[in-house]
Amino acid sequence: MTTLPSGFARARRWLRDHPLAFDATLAFCVLIAMICGSFADPGKGHGPTFGTRTPEVFSVLLMVLAASALVLRRRHPMAVLAVTGGLTATEYIFMDPPAPVVMSTVIALYTVASRTDRPTTWRVGLLTMAVLTVAAMVFGSTPWYSQENLGVFAWTGMASAAGDAVRSRRAFVDAIRERAERAERTREEEARRRVAEERLRIARDLHDVVAHHIALVNVQAGVAAHVMDKRPDQAKEALAHVRDASRSALNELRVTVGLLRQSGDPEAPTEPAPGLAVLDELVTTFRNAGLPVEVAGADRGPKLPAAVDLAAYRVIQEALTNVRKHAGAGARAEVSVVRVGVTAEITVLDNGRGSAARRAGTESGGGDPADGSGTGAPDGGGHGLLGMRERVTALGGALTAGPRYGGGFRVHAILPIEARTGEPEPPGPAAVTGERR
Repeated sequence: MTTLPSGFARARRWLRDHPLAFDATLAFCVLIAMICGSFADPGKGHGPTFGTRTPEVFSVLLMVLAASALVLRRRHPMAVLAVTGGLTATEYIFMDPPAPVVMSTVIALYTVASRTDRPTTWRVGLLTMAVLTVAAMVFGSTPWYSQENLGVFAWTGMASAAGDAVRSRRAFVDAIRERAERAERTREEEARRRVAEERLRIARDLHDVVAHHIALVNVQAGVAAHVMDKRPDQAKEALAHVRDASRSALNELRVTVGLLRQSGDPEAPTEPAPGLAVLDELVTTFRNAGLPVEVAGADRGPKLPAAVDLAAYRVIQEALTNVRKHAGAGARAEVSVVRVGVTAEITVLDNGRGSAARRAGTESGGGDPADGSGTGAPDGGGHGLLGMRERVTALGGALTAGPRYGGGFRVHAILPIEARTGEPEPPGPAAVTGERR
């Protein structure tokens, strides 16, 4: 069963969705009120009396025209105010006592005030009040100070004030709604930015883990297959290295993928991220894979911040992986980690003789890593050097990579010990020349 409040709510929603119908209904109600008021005689006693006079045909015509104009009050508020004001002034000039045509002018003035700015409301409102009040005082038979004349002044003034108040409240509500929508958009954009940054960080970690360990597994598996028949002991040792490298890869993948778990998941791993504390273990894996690596300088000072420590480890891991894959047979590598003031400098050098194509910015491709040649056709899709640079610049550092004079390749990263949050500086010319991976 439909209740009375719900019926009113539905009617209100329907009228809000159909403004022209609402204005037509309002115009009809104003017309009825004006006609009823035209039967009242102000009188000189204790108030108006009804039924003592009948409106003239001319007055009825003016009331009908003024009410009809209110139907278009939203579309043409100024024009409707001019029409109703003119009809009201005409009634005051030619009819005595006048019919209440001024009701339509009050509605039109309210509409103008609610849909324009405050200065326009002041100007139009004062002009309308002055014209109608003067017309009522000058052309009417009642004294100028009569309540009917003062009522014209009061009702037009209240219409202007009410319309301005409604406009101000509407603007205030719109401003609050706009701020709320803008705040919501900002939160959504911030959430998307954080998700993108987290996705990029996890992608870099996955790339570093997979590129390093799978390359070592590939090398050791190739060695084992090559010496399986003639030197089974060496093949067994190579398979042991394959087992160790795959176990390390699985552990690091479990840690990285664990970041995708929900917070509070009891199965989420709690192992710390790798850093320079396990640099010796990293170097040992490359030596077992046949790449001579010398640690020329290792930082022994206080532990670096976690983000910087992880970035330094990943840069060394990716640089040595690229040396093993692309530098060619007989290559040697040298790693150096030193602190210079408030920065940590990581340098990875090699004396490899890899193909020029490999040193032009590719990362992986043909060629068997087991024999150390790495001279297959480039695939042109490497992300190793790009990932290193993104990781370093995200901390406010800088990375340069390029060929060394006399052969070989050099990767040099400068990391601030305290990561900056500002925009990273663009890399220098050396960062974009001769990129190998």
